[in-house]
Amino acid sequence: MRISECDVLIIPGLHDSDEEHWQTRWENRLGSASRVVQEDWSRPDPDAWAAVLRKAVEAAERPVVLVAHSLGVLTVARAAPSLPPGKVIGAFLVAAPDAEQKDDQPPPVALFAPMPTDPLPFPSLLVASRNDPHCSFERAQAIALDWGAALVDAGETGHINAASGHGPWPEGLMRLGHFLGRLG
Repeated sequence: MRISECDVLIIPGLHDSDEEHWQTRWENRLGSASRVVQEDWSRPDPDAWAAVLRKAVEAAERPVVLVAHSLGVLTVARAAPSLPPGKVIGAFLVAAPDAEQKDDQPPPVALFAPMPTDPLPFPSLLVASRNDPHCSFERAQAIALDWGAALVDAGETGHINAASGHGPWPEGLMRLGHFLGRLG
C-alpha cells in the first residue's frame, strides 16, 4: 500500500500537535493526510473523541491508515470496536500513554482508564520509547501484546514529540512507509 492510495488520518493527543510536531509536518507534507479535529483539545472526553474519530473514518473515501500520537493512540484503541469493519487497514501508533499510571501523567489522561485490552481489529504498530515519562517501556510491551500490535523499540527518545527533538522525525516517516508496504 502506498500513502497516495489511502486516506491517512492524523490523530493528535492532548492539546493537539503544534506546528513543530511531526504529526503537523507529516499532515502538511502528505497529500492524502488530514487531521482528526477534536472539539476540545485540553479537556478530552474519551467517548466524544472516539465518536469524532469514528465519523472521520466513516467519511473517508479510500482505505484508512490511522497515525496517532499519545492520547490519540488511546482514542484509536477506544474507538476500534465501533469503526466500520474493513475500512481501517492499519494503525501507526506512537507513544501511547498509560492511563493507569499515577505519576507524571497529565490529569486528563486518567479519563481514558482503564486501558483497553482487546486486540485491535486491524494491523498495528506501536512505537515506544524506553524513557517516555508517560509510559514505561515494559508497560508499552504489555499494551502492544494486548492489542496484537508489533512493537518498535525507539530507544531513549522521550515522548516522541517536538519537545523531545522529534520535529520532522524522518525515521518515523520511513517506518510508516515500511509499515504501509506490509499492508499490501
